[in-house]
Amino acid sequence: MLRTSIVGASGYTGGELLRLLLFHPEVEVVQVTSEAHAGRYVHSVHPNLRGYTDLKFVRLADLNPVDLLFLCLPHGEVAPRIAEFTGLAEGVIDLSADFRLRDPALYVRFYGDEHPAPEWLPTFVYGLPELHRGELRGARRASGVGCNAAVTVLGLWPLYRRGLVRECVVEVKVGSSEGGSKPTPASHHPERAGVVRSYAPVGHRHLAELIQELGLPPAFPGLYFSVTSVGIVRGALATCHCLLHESLSEREAWEIYREDYGEEPFVRLVRSRRGIHRLPEPKILIGSNHCDIGFAAAPEERRLVVVGAIDNLMKGAAGNAVQTMNVMYGFPERTGLEFPGLHPI
Repeated sequence: MLRTSIVGASGYTGGELLRLLLFHPEVEVVQVTSEAHAGRYVHSVHPNLRGYTDLKFVRLADLNPVDLLFLCLPHGEVAPRIAEFTGLAEGVIDLSADFRLRDPALYVRFYGDEHPAPEWLPTFVYGLPELHRGELRGARRASGVGCNAAVTVLGLWPLYRRGLVRECVVEVKVGSSEGGSKPTPASHHPERAGVVRSYAPVGHRHLAELIQELGLPPAFPGLYFSVTSVGIVRGALATCHCLLHESLSEREAWEIYREDYGEEPFVRLVRSRRGIHRLPEPKILIGSNHCDIGFAAAPEERRLVVVGAIDNLMKGAAGNAVQTMNVMYGFPERTGLEFPGLHPI
């Protein structure tokens, strides 16, 4: 039994991770931390877990050693203490952005400061199993993924690895849970409800992960990335307009994506001719670890529109972290994640 603890378990990602790990047959959750809620039962913050655990939040200073530590702290809070965390557990999965990037210069460009622990960057594997499964097997340190980056990378990887894309324009629409559990003026209900707000038309930090994972030139990547908040709680939908070097039909695109993802446990290809769910939709993925990918071709324009959808708290965060853990420790990859999304909701 793998003994684990969750640091920063009072947020949405930490709560979702705990929900998954409580039902994982190979895992025992030993401790969960929260400085603000120390001493309180977990269900006082995550009411959906009432009756499923008697755990109480503890302070970070009270953590005991375990086999694997999940870090769900805000950006910038992990790297300065990474030696402390690795001293508590041989295995570390950091869901923050602190160790996603291998290049310190890319970190400075998108996060504005020098990385506080650059010597640790090469010790972490980027935790997206579909691209890094071989490196993750047997690894003991992995990063999480940016939710907007994950859905975009999975949507575009088969095209970019074949050198088919000349330029690409990506628009990601995201739900309010991406902003975390702490309220802000932008998340105040009268300001957030029913919104369609382009909050990062340029310069979104997750572009750094796209540059890294798709192998793009940092100065002029040729990929234009925007993010828009919409009036949903969970979900991310990436619409990627790929301008290609050569024409590509939908049948040819289907063959490419089936070759790369046909055996993937959590990537589903969606392209129906009938009904209302003809392309991926975040709504039907809520609570699941799937990434749905579909596409529509305009061969006369040398353009392929790729559409990807995820639940941002699952395949974009907690679910992907559990999948990463499964690969790292040799568990069947679907373990603890064997369920679809909800419909209707």
